[in-house]
Amino acid sequence: MRYKLIFVVGLAVGFVIGTRAGREQYERMKKSAQAVAQNPAVRNAAESAAQTGRQVAGKALHAVGDQAQKIRSRRDHDGQFSVYEEDDWGTSNT
Repeated sequence: MRYKLIFVVGLAVGFVIGTRAGREQYERMKKSAQAVAQNPAVRNAAESAAQTGRQVAGKALHAVGDQAQKIRSRRDHDGQFSVYEEDDWGTSNT
């Protein structure tokens, strides 16, 4: 909730500053942002972050899938969990 509030406040401040600065200032800020975005170091960092994000998401997907498979395999024939099965830590679920 705090991050949403910070985002909304930043959006409001940006709107106010933008409306007071006018079109000329907007174009200047746009040109600066485009220059930063075209910087090879920034592009490399963005691609590296995106690649890392894809790898982490893939690992998380596999981990969730593995846990879901374990849960499915622990069910009894009537769809209930067995009370006396062992979990991954070697302790019972009782």
